[in-house]
Amino acid sequence: MGVPQHVAVIMDGNGRWATSKGRPRWMGHVRGAHTAREVVTYCAQHGVGQLTLYAFSSDNWKRPADEVGFLFDLFASHLERQMDRFLEHGVRLSVIGRRDRLPHALCEAIAATEARTAGGTRLHLRVAVDYSSRAAIHEAFALGEGMGSTRPGTNILPPVDLVVRTGGERRLSDFLLWESAYAELAFLDVNFPDLSIADLDAVFADYASRERRYGAVPVQVTG
Repeated sequence: MGVPQHVAVIMDGNGRWATSKGRPRWMGHVRGAHTAREVVTYCAQHGVGQLTLYAFSSDNWKRPADEVGFLFDLFASHLERQMDRFLEHGVRLSVIGRRDRLPHALCEAIAATEARTAGGTRLHLRVAVDYSSRAAIHEAFALGEGMGSTRPGTNILPPVDLVVRTGGERRLSDFLLWESAYAELAFLDVNFPDLSIADLDAVFADYASRERRYGAVPVQVTG
């Protein structure tokens, strides 16, 4: 089946990674940011055209305020540090989700990075922040966009080929529900900070071995 053109990653298990090592949860998020950078590099090198990372769901506001604040500060600083890397590797960054509840400094960092990387053509990296798939679908209908639209600014993204979730859970957690209707699913027991290149190789190899039929009958081999 080849390389998936749109990969979506639920980056789960950062806090559990830290707790399992007797460290504060924020250290798991720092390590997870490093792993996210490696995932972006891997996808860019393997011909993936689109990568969507689930960074902060609309339900994550239920977490302690100090942890939420740290996550936003980490994201803003990470964007600034990775700007040159994005430009060098042809990565275009877009952030999906609500922005009206995000800190002003983070919104400025997002806007600056989106503007400077808009010409990237190798990999379109989307980061979901304060994101809810159900809310995105509802808004898409309200705006009359129509399902399947992929024009800039739409709430509905192109179809996802492969969803990868780390952390041992087996659910989509309100992430790209419409876009993942026919996605292949890979649930990994490893926490996101420990996700390795070998893990990604195995997931991509498994994807390549699958037959995507979209409801049709299997291809009959003759000869």
